[in-house]
Amino acid sequence: MKRTTALVFAVAAFAASFAASQPRAQTAPARAGRLGPIASQRAAVPIGWSHVIVRAANAEALSQIGPLIQQAGGVPGVALDIINGRSAYVPDVALAGLAHSPFVAAISIDRLAVSVAERTSATVGASAVREQLGYDGTGIGVAIIDSGVTSWHDDLSGPAGGQRVSRFVDLVNTHEAPYDDNGHGTHVSGIVAGNGFDSAGARAGIAPGASLIALKALDANGTGRISSVIAALDWILKHRTTYNIRVVNLSLAAGVYESYNTDPLTVAAKQVVDAGVVVVAAAGNAGRALDGRVQYGGVLAPGNAPWVLTVGASSHGGTASRVDDSMAAFSSRGPTAFNHTAKPDLVAPGVGIESLSDPFSKFYTTKSPYLLNGSGSTSYMPYLSLTGTSMAAPVVTGTVALMLQANGSLTPNAVKAILQYSAEVYPGYDRLTQGAGFLNAGGAVALARSFADPAAPLPDTSRWSGQIIWGNHLVRGGVLVANANAWSRKMVWGAASAPSGQPAEWGVICSDSSCATRLPWRVICSDATCGSMLSAYGYSRNIVWGRACGGSDCSSRWTLEIGRLARATDETVVWGSSENETVVWGSSESETVVWGSSESETVVWGSSENETVVWGSSEDETVVWGSNCGHSCEPVIW
Repeated sequence: MKRTTALVFAVAAFAASFAASQPRAQTAPARAGRLGPIASQRAAVPIGWSHVIVRAANAEALSQIGPLIQQAGGVPGVALDIINGRSAYVPDVALAGLAHSPFVAAISIDRLAVSVAERTSATVGASAVREQLGYDGTGIGVAIIDSGVTSWHDDLSGPAGGQRVSRFVDLVNTHEAPYDDNGHGTHVSGIVAGNGFDSAGARAGIAPGASLIALKALDANGTGRISSVIAALDWILKHRTTYNIRVVNLSLAAGVYESYNTDPLTVAAKQVVDAGVVVVAAAGNAGRALDGRVQYGGVLAPGNAPWVLTVGASSHGGTASRVDDSMAAFSSRGPTAFNHTAKPDLVAPGVGIESLSDPFSKFYTTKSPYLLNGSGSTSYMPYLSLTGTSMAAPVVTGTVALMLQANGSLTPNAVKAILQYSAEVYPGYDRLTQGAGFLNAGGAVALARSFADPAAPLPDTSRWSGQIIWGNHLVRGGVLVANANAWSRKMVWGAASAPSGQPAEWGVICSDSSCATRLPWRVICSDATCGSMLSAYGYSRNIVWGRACGGSDCSSRWTLEIGRLARATDETVVWGSSENETVVWGSSESETVVWGSSESETVVWGSSENETVVWGSSEDETVVWGSNCGHSCEPVIW
């Protein structure tokens, strides 16, 4: 005990001398602003060591971060060039001194990240796209950040006989050859690009011609740290041209502790999006509280960021028809914590999704009741049924690959707008539950093609939503056009104005069917500087705040009552009793715990690193409420 006390004292003394030895910055921001919320708590009450991400003040200062970490008594980790940062393991008593350095811009906790089809493809219209339009994702590189990918599966075979895995990057164990000791990544890969070889084509993925780039950031248990995810995004940014990476799938998530403008994970995602790569993320599985009440505010990072394409889960009801489609009750609802942003962007099938298994993975043993045979003779059961927004995200990712094959000039904003505009709205669900609607892959690919060739015919659009959710505003009444300034790479989704100062514009409002007379379909600004959006020409409604602040976003805390008022004019939903609804956060910013304060209780985000669990610690706490997909459906949500 005395030895431990002496060690802590020595580290504390070293940290104090380290802080004193740092040169004073002439223009450095206040130290308090450099520590993230959880890092600040640990610096105030230092009791151990923490995994952190240290971001440099600028690119020139990045080389100083490693030595600074060592001087503080810490251990430098992987370089994260994409955010001018580095992961590290440092004593809590050194956090304040490290933040004092003029070379340091911010310190955040390196928190945990966790992993969150034959009828699926037909339900969303992807099968029709392949059969009628001929698009299968060929030529498009899809990066999947997950637990890896199987070394071999017949459904991932290519025309030349090898696997359609162009590159495997192991950020966990640094192995060279592809593997997946968990099984989650293999299942996700099959949803995107499986060709259905072992099922006579019945269980083909959405884009069976796409090339996969598998980046392993999660271990055999399906967990990792956000620094590994950021390192994967960094690799993608540097190698996107070599492998023609146009879309990234993140069927994993971490808790939300700060604004998406400062969270290193969402900041890294923005760098990739700004480079023209679409980032698709699962919304999370916190749509129900353990007491069964509908729960709002459970969208996880990086899906909480506006530049990310965030996907919730629907259920195809076990059929290819859309008549019986419904929302999956577990799917996380908006608005997001801290920024109170409308999410998800749309929903896609995520219940009972049948995709690839890996016989050498943990899932093959732990999920054995949900393994499925193929149509022929194989040495193992090649398919597995899983449920969750982790399964819904790759359905959209595969659709994006089809869209980009049809029109390679699409930007991430244009992709999101097309997906939302062509989605199908279902009655009974509010916009913080279904987003812009249910995925319509056939319509999305057709509209993407028309952006490149306006003369290309469109299918029946009568069921399309004809709307987008721009920031927190649901807007409709116009027609999307390919050259609108809202699709610029420099435009942040939801911004009131473009970098040029002009109001964000999405298309035109036609006065008649011929569209001979047209008006701009754009933002109506709240003031002369266009600092925020008040409404839009055509139809506009703030789906988060309603009229609470005159149509603009409020700066106050969002509550269920505000949400109920905001939806008073929503034609898609009839609100129930407030007793059946809850929200992730409490009455103050410190009350961000969902269902408890201990590690054994399921929480979405809380006050400690160990509380970043999306689902519970036992099988009984991970039931998919109200979603029945038959006897083969895997009932645990991921």
